[in-house]
Amino acid sequence: MLRPRPEVEKLVQDNHGGIVEAELAQLGIDPEDVADFSTSTNPFGPPESVLQAIQRAHIERYPDRSMYRLRSAISEAEGVLPEEVLPTNGVAQLIWLIALAFLRPSDTVAIIGPTFGEYEVASRLMGAKVERYMAPAEGGFEPNLQQITAFLVELKPKVIWLCNPNNPTGSYLSPEELRLLYDSVPDSLLVLDEAYLRFLRDAESPVGWQRLIKMRSLTKDYAIPGLRLGYALAPRDIIELLAKVQPPWSVNVLAQEAGIAAIRDNEFLEQTMEALQQETERLKERLAGQGWCMPHSPMHYFLVEAEDAAEMRQKLLMEHRILVRDCTSFGLPKHIRISTTLPRENERLATAMAALVELGNG
Repeated sequence: MLRPRPEVEKLVQDNHGGIVEAELAQLGIDPEDVADFSTSTNPFGPPESVLQAIQRAHIERYPDRSMYRLRSAISEAEGVLPEEVLPTNGVAQLIWLIALAFLRPSDTVAIIGPTFGEYEVASRLMGAKVERYMAPAEGGFEPNLQQITAFLVELKPKVIWLCNPNNPTGSYLSPEELRLLYDSVPDSLLVLDEAYLRFLRDAESPVGWQRLIKMRSLTKDYAIPGLRLGYALAPRDIIELLAKVQPPWSVNVLAQEAGIAAIRDNEFLEQTMEALQQETERLKERLAGQGWCMPHSPMHYFLVEAEDAAEMRQKLLMEHRILVRDCTSFGLPKHIRISTTLPRENERLATAMAALVELGNG
């Protein structure tokens, strides 16, 4: 019998948010009837500039493998050299590229959680040993720097996976706090997932660190998840290694054109981030008034305590055509994650959550 690598046989795929049409078809639900609060994209996008760029794209041509124009646009916006940028087919592909380029079965990785499960999946695929630090629920899932530092010093991992701002908790570490972790393990590669950085006002990012890969997403900021577009920011030698293992034509023509337009559209971000923050505050106040317990999050997404996250997700979907994120895959089976959308949908969610309270299904 033909057998794959043992790492593949034992691999368990991660669950994600978003509408899965096969699931809805089995339940007899029309996808158009579902209000999706399970993905944390910008509900006010995509911007008109991106839609126009897509219409101009030459889909009769192969994508530019060098991604020259896109890399140039990103490097200009980020204030780095084009050689320090690598566009990818979403941050998810970038996670797998990092694992492929740097991890071996003898390596250990550290994951600062609770957080996105794809870090573990990609690491285990390469045979690496995965160790987790889990921020305690009693402290609202806020990371404890002293505990994390001690964890890293003892472990001495090859790679540290850290989402900042974190998904799904919203916790954020400043560059000064990150530097403490970075300096504590001088032989480790720090992978910083900054997919949600632009959603947090006044957030800062480390600059000039040699053992650092920053992962960014244009998917979420500009509401183009269907195109899949992210990028890495790292020293040139690291970017060259990642490029070696990236499949050809990973970033298609539509995504490249959309990315160029998006990264230059600062006005869209400024306007929508302010509106999104206001909508989030209104929604949180409404849910808090109903008695729901929500750990602090400065982001447009936040956790809500539930007796059974999977059951609550199913009830909201079946009875109200509302989709929320079951956080069991994050290691939080008693929490759902809600991401703010547009005012009408937010009102619809608040009404549905109030109905759950009345039925005693909190």
